[in-house]
Amino acid sequence: MGGGNTPRTSRFAPTVWPKAVRWAFVLALGAVLGLVFSYYWRVFYGLDARGISPLWPTGLCLGLGLAAAAACLLLRRVRDFAARGAVCILLCGVLFAFANPPLQTPDETEHYLRTCAISMGRLDFDAQRGYPEDVARLMAAFPGAWVNAHTSAGIGVDPDTGAEQPYNTAGYALKQYGKDGTVQSIADSFAQYLSGEDAGNEVTEPISFLILPFLPGALGMALARLLGLGALGWLYAGRLGNLLAYTLLCWLGLRTAQKCRPAFLCIMLLPMSLYMGASLSYDATLLACYYLMLAQLTRPVWDTRTAALYTAACVFANGTKPYLNLLWVVLPLVVAKPDWKAKGSRPVWAGICAAGSLALTVFVEQYGVLMRHNYGTIARQGGAAVNGGQQLGFILSNPLRYIAVLLGTLYENDGFLGQLGLFGWKDLPVSFLSMTGPLVLLAAALLCTPRGNALGRRRTGWLAVFAALYGIGAMTAMYITYTPVGMVRIVGLQTRYFLPLWLLLAVGLAALARRALRPALTEKRAEALALPLCGGYAFVGAVLLFQHYFIGPVYTVYLK
Repeated sequence: MGGGNTPRTSRFAPTVWPKAVRWAFVLALGAVLGLVFSYYWRVFYGLDARGISPLWPTGLCLGLGLAAAAACLLLRRVRDFAARGAVCILLCGVLFAFANPPLQTPDETEHYLRTCAISMGRLDFDAQRGYPEDVARLMAAFPGAWVNAHTSAGIGVDPDTGAEQPYNTAGYALKQYGKDGTVQSIADSFAQYLSGEDAGNEVTEPISFLILPFLPGALGMALARLLGLGALGWLYAGRLGNLLAYTLLCWLGLRTAQKCRPAFLCIMLLPMSLYMGASLSYDATLLACYYLMLAQLTRPVWDTRTAALYTAACVFANGTKPYLNLLWVVLPLVVAKPDWKAKGSRPVWAGICAAGSLALTVFVEQYGVLMRHNYGTIARQGGAAVNGGQQLGFILSNPLRYIAVLLGTLYENDGFLGQLGLFGWKDLPVSFLSMTGPLVLLAAALLCTPRGNALGRRRTGWLAVFAALYGIGAMTAMYITYTPVGMVRIVGLQTRYFLPLWLLLAVGLAALARRALRPALTEKRAEALALPLCGGYAFVGAVLLFQHYFIGPVYTVYLK
């Protein structure tokens, strides 16, 4: 039979689709999924039954599905892992910026007012200085801590049977003023703000004396002011400014990290991280600095540039949140001496981190005191029952009791690893995200198991010690500064404080899995899988956040 050297084509060989066909198929798939989701909203949440035109939910979901499909296709063309990750962070972050209603992130009212003041060129602090009336209307329309700050109980009507049944607004995007007041939704607040009615109250500058971490948001607000937008536009522009800063710092972290990059991408794209990164909180840049510092610890060799980048991030983090972040100054000592190639020894650079951090902390504190006007005596947060010195003395004299407090607080809060879907002021639970968040972190850890991602026993061990000390330190700091003396639980802890720990946990799990499983997965393949896993999860998180506030929960309570 002639042609013995001619290669035979297998019927199982993969088919290469033309680019136009591939684009058409993916866009059509995105559109179909969008239509299915809009139908789910309309049926399950009764949008059609309430007389809401199907046009807007269908159009929204269709557009979102097409946009997500187009983003997937475009990201395939970006070869650089850090650039792909940064684009994904930015796109998903934009969704979070608009899925989250105004002033619902922790302390966002205070952060909004301070950012707004900076955008107006006010670099001092005056308790008697007011804002435009438009800002006062925004404050009145969107009270902070929406979900549980205005909960109520009463008797409603079952929409199917017409029978009376009790209801409770806790955990839903509803509020009610007074026992017999009208239960209002987020839509009512937008209508209240857009009505243009006078708020009837004056808003003055908050008790907040930071400038540096609010600059990215202030630049966004300043641009919005130049474009003639109002207070609501300033808020979203400020969020986008913070998001840009978060994205740039995350890109730098992904670019400089040399190992475990899927774990870094995962933690950066976690819904909790993006929720804060796309807000007006200074935690946007603070979290990104944490990730950037830990990214430097994945570099086998430290040169002067690596040490300088770590130092800059460490000093900024300490200037943003004084004293709590001082433990980060010791991490350069984790690098083994043979791996240290920077000019100056490890203790010298650790000393520079400590000196710079303390200097910026003192400067920020003194600046806040000297530039403060008309504030008078500022009450201690938590009231008179909080006393740092007495609380420290209590801990030292009752160490076993304090260990019980630590363990009990962790138990009550699901170790904070089970609260990755708890948003807002610890009052907006998205159960699906809380259940799946640890699983996504575990999957990212398994994507870090290729042999080339090993950090080495020495560095991995010291990072584990740091994680334990940092977690205990964060809890102890909140116990001393915010918790009444001798209280049996710690007040003020929130899941976002522990995000750096979960990153280190993923790195540690990867080290254990690498030794136990000996996987054949390559780094290139692992990084290719990381983006759809983490980016898809972030996209789902943004959609569910929007669903809770704007689509579903408001209609789970049926009133007369």
